[in-house]
Parts: sequence; C-alpha cells; structure tokens
Amino acid sequence: MALLFPIQPPEASSISVEWDYYFYLLTAVTVFFSALIFGLVFYFAIKYRRREKDEVPPQNEGNLPLELAWTVIPAGICVVLFVWSSVLFIRTQRPPANATEVFVVAKQWMWKVQHPEGPREINQLHVPVGEPVKLTMTSEDVIHDFGVPAFRVKKDVVPGIYSTEWFTPTKVGEYHLFCDQYCGTGHSHMVGTVVVMSPEDYAHWLASQMNVQPMAERGERLFGQLGCGTCHVQGAKGSGPPLEGLYGTEVKLQNGQTVRADDEYLRNAVLGPQGVAGYPTLMPTFQGQVNEEEVLELIAYIKSLGPPVERKVAQQ
Repeated sequence: MALLFPIQPPEASSISVEWDYYFYLLTAVTVFFSALIFGLVFYFAIKYRRREKDEVPPQNEGNLPLELAWTVIPAGICVVLFVWSSVLFIRTQRPPANATEVFVVAKQWMWKVQHPEGPREINQLHVPVGEPVKLTMTSEDVIHDFGVPAFRVKKDVVPGIYSTEWFTPTKVGEYHLFCDQYCGTGHSHMVGTVVVMSPEDYAHWLASQMNVQPMAERGERLFGQLGCGTCHVQGAKGSGPPLEGLYGTEVKLQNGQTVRADDEYLRNAVLGPQGVAGYPTLMPTFQGQVNEEEVLELIAYIKSLGPPVERKVAQQ
C-alpha cells in the first residue's frame, strides 16, 4: 500500500530497492542507539542521583561481559554496514558490458545528451526499460552533478575529465533529473526529465529521430575537416599512429608510461596530446578548436574503426 506521505521517491531502477533497504537499516540503527543512549542517560541520572548531601556512591570496578558487549556489538554492526555499502558502491561503479552508452555534456544551465545513433536532446533523456544504460559525462564549465532520485543514482560531472554513471530502469514513466551540485545562479533551473519507454516505443522513438547523422559519422566528418587523416593514415604507416583497433588496447608513450586507450586517453590525445613511442611528436593540440560534444564525436568515430587488435602493447 502506498504511503500517504512517501519519504522516498518511487523505486524505478534495479538498484533502488537495495539502496532503500540500506537507508532504512541506517535509519533504524541511528534511531535505536540514539533512543538507547539518551534513555540510559535520563534513567541513570534519575536512578543514581544524589539523595543526601554526604552520600558516597559505591564504587564499581568494572563489568567484563558488559564491556565486551558494548564493544563487540557496535563493531559487528559497523562491519555489516561497511560490507553492505561497499558491495552496493562497487556494483554502481561497474556498468555491464552490454550497457547502452549515452553521452552527456553539462553546461550552465542545461544537460546536452547525445545518443550514438544520432539523436540529441536538451534536458531530456529517453531510455528503454529493463536495459542497462551507461552515461559518459563531462562538463564545459563548472562542476555539476547528474542525479535521478527515482533511480538512486547521482554522480559529479567535472570539467576536463569523463565520469560514468549507470542504471537499469525498471518502470516505464517520466522521472525528475536534477543537478545536485550548486553550479551558479541558474542552478535551480538545471532540471530535466528521464523518459523510460518500452523497448518497442524506444525503437520507434529512435527511428523517428534518425534524420540526423550518428555520432561516429559526425566524428568522421570532423576528422577530415581537422586534417587528422594526414598523419593517421588508415591501412598504412603515417607520421602518426594508426587508429584502427586502437580503442581498448594499451599504448606506450614516449616517457615510458603505458596507458589504456579508453575514452579519457582519447580525449587527452585530442586536447593535450602526449608523444607515442615510435612516432615523432607532431600532433598539435585542438584545445579551443573543438568543444566537448565534438570531442565525443571524434571518440565515437575512433571506436567505430574496429575492435581491439591482438596485441599487448601498442608501440605505434
């Protein structure tokens, strides 16, 4: 039965029920021990009050079972809370491999959403019910925070880096999206809606939005406009490392460091390139020439060039 005054938003994701159970446990533990401690304080204050001016209370040298109890029981409760919260935290940080990827760029004071298939949204996010969704997020200006209370998820969106957040919606409907980090005078207006649709309706919505190019195609066009193909020659050795099969491999830099070619590395390679072992340091920085949405499109294009090749370390 629904509560007349619900204390939580509706539970609309696969993880929300477990987070609520954990919240209720924390609340119960806090209320129980607060009541116990204050109750004992008042009880002992009355029971052992001084009744006569020269009264001397008897000395208690200690009670080992009692001391063990008030040490072991709270410690055990803390261990349970820590393990449970750690398991939940780890689960929320590891999106499934088959998650649908959506890209989010925050800006004062709006949410710009890009789907790999091409559709773009402002302050709205359409997703299918029952399917995991991974958000790759960054900010163009200050720190924001992408929070959906009904899904029990929130994550800081920080300029200069990519942060990820994932959820699996379980109920069709519309849910509030908030910026949970104060980001300026228009912070209270930085809101939106997550629209959870049935798989069929979501497929129809995608089809109705397909009058725009997919992100990878827009990235390919931008790749050509920036002249990237002059050095990164497909199928041949150029003055820059080839990009086919690069994503997901390990790249050895000129300073001897080995890094994984993930989204973060590709973003840094575009905006602040580091020399790759075996190649001259010729690549210019495109900082200020491309915005965060265009960087995501370039990354989408590079990821579309093929799966990781069978090599341990990329020396190109």
